[in-house]
Amino acid sequence: MKKIYLGVAFLYLSVLGAFAQTDSTENSLYKNRKLKVEEANFVSSYYHQEGNNSAVTGGIGTEKLSDFANSFDVTLTRFDKTNRLHTFDFEFGVDHYTSASSDKIDPTTISSASAADTRIYPSVNWSVKDDIKHYSFGAGASYSQEYDYSSIGGNINFSKFSKDNNRELGIKLMAFLDSWKVIYPIELRGNLGNGGYKPRNSFNASFSLSQIINTRLQMSMLLDLAYQQGQLGTLYQRVYFRDNSVHAEKLPESRFKIPLGLRLNYFAGDRFIIRSLYRFYTDDWGINAHSIEMEAPYKITPFFSLSPFYRYYTQTSADQFAGFQQHTSQHNFYSSDYDLSKFTSQYAGLNLRFTSTDGILGMKKFNTFELRYGHYNRSNGLNSNNITLALKFK
Repeated sequence: MKKIYLGVAFLYLSVLGAFAQTDSTENSLYKNRKLKVEEANFVSSYYHQEGNNSAVTGGIGTEKLSDFANSFDVTLTRFDKTNRLHTFDFEFGVDHYTSASSDKIDPTTISSASAADTRIYPSVNWSVKDDIKHYSFGAGASYSQEYDYSSIGGNINFSKFSKDNNRELGIKLMAFLDSWKVIYPIELRGNLGNGGYKPRNSFNASFSLSQIINTRLQMSMLLDLAYQQGQLGTLYQRVYFRDNSVHAEKLPESRFKIPLGLRLNYFAGDRFIIRSLYRFYTDDWGINAHSIEMEAPYKITPFFSLSPFYRYYTQTSADQFAGFQQHTSQHNFYSSDYDLSKFTSQYAGLNLRFTSTDGILGMKKFNTFELRYGHYNRSNGLNSNNITLALKFK
């Protein structure tokens, strides 16, 4: 069943360093044109949440959910005749989740299809970089499939670098064409029916400007423009009105979102980095949000580092949101999904990273081990824990 992939959101692990390797056969006039494996990454994550504001049961009831996610990607590179670097990324991911709240779509079943689901999501991306003309461009495609939801995605991107490589301007265009299977709560199927599919399409444009200010400070400005249209409401999420009647969630069929961000990275020395991000978000559903993120990687040894991190987030309520039995027939749109409510949240944890140029556990190509734990807490009672393991082979 379709759900909010908080576990996937927390799955991302930033790589704080890179190991440059030089082939002894390369020189300024020739670079190896054979396709070679540059690196491979395996990421595994377990996420668990608890809460009492399930949208499936009208804003009340358990939000207990567990998600086990795994992804594997491999990067291949080669140089062409003009010494442009081509990079090919292939990824395959699998998530499996169990959800107590989703099983309430039809509570008469002992264990319905909505109680658990598996999502698969392969993707492929290609890019080419020209160091002489100072630009890069690329394209990619993705696919995602689960019980009641499928998505086909595509993207193109372009970046321009300054001659000294201290400045970069980038743009990325993305489109996702999604299809929802129509599933209503069991008590509404007699009047509304069930079955068939409804579309939901998303179109995003991302712009970035990065600048190295000096040897210690780097800055990036980020702007995203996102437009969605189609079936944006989740039909199996109930909404209870003041007159005790029950309805399927109904939201506008379009949504325009604008996130704007500023990132600053400060290198305090050979051992210490301060990474920060401020992000403002607004949309035409009435939500305004602010978030601040901080991460401070500290290199204990040349091969081992610790990175505590913290994020604070606050948002206003969407115009369409109200709690259990708070909507009336005067409302054209209605939802009791607390992701659209007013709340604040905090997310904090620690990242451990170990690297070795000689290899880990006697395996020369296995050079990076990373373990990340985070705890999430929301002001309406939702809380979660997430632990992620990342392995790099290069």
